[in-house]
Amino acid sequence: MTGTAERPILFLDVDGPLIPFGASYDSSASVDQGNPLLDRLDPRIGPRLLALGCRLAWATTWMEEANEVVAPRLGLPKLPVVEWPDAGADEGPRGLHWKTRPLVEWADGRPFIWVDDEISAVDRVWVAAQHPGASLLHRVDPAKGLVEADFSALADWLAGEGAD
Repeated sequence: MTGTAERPILFLDVDGPLIPFGASYDSSASVDQGNPLLDRLDPRIGPRLLALGCRLAWATTWMEEANEVVAPRLGLPKLPVVEWPDAGADEGPRGLHWKTRPLVEWADGRPFIWVDDEISAVDRVWVAAQHPGASLLHRVDPAKGLVEADFSALADWLAGEGAD
């Protein structure tokens, strides 16, 4: 990758990838008021995401709340938030995730990675047919969240296709 404009976008979901549905992250810090699931955030993930060199963006139903409560716990700056349309979410083939079309529109031909726990083969086929740029739809095990194998897969894609 040679410049900021060419950096792929990395769309991040919160529930599943960043807040796993399995055991809590072993943290001695207590979660102040708010969502008790926030103690499942692993603060080591933020620096690892930043080190990938992508343009990070929230692709979550947490919307702006991700910047308010998730980003600070991960050491992330305020990130752009994908706004979800009120209508048309079920357009497209049966089984297409409701996020898929808006993410492709938001990417607008730019290379992107989508990290989520609900990505299916239908989403991959649709993106391959509808998105002219490089893309990686990376499904994370929601019981574990982002783990070493996920970061390796992201880095490998960025070193190969994502660098085009």
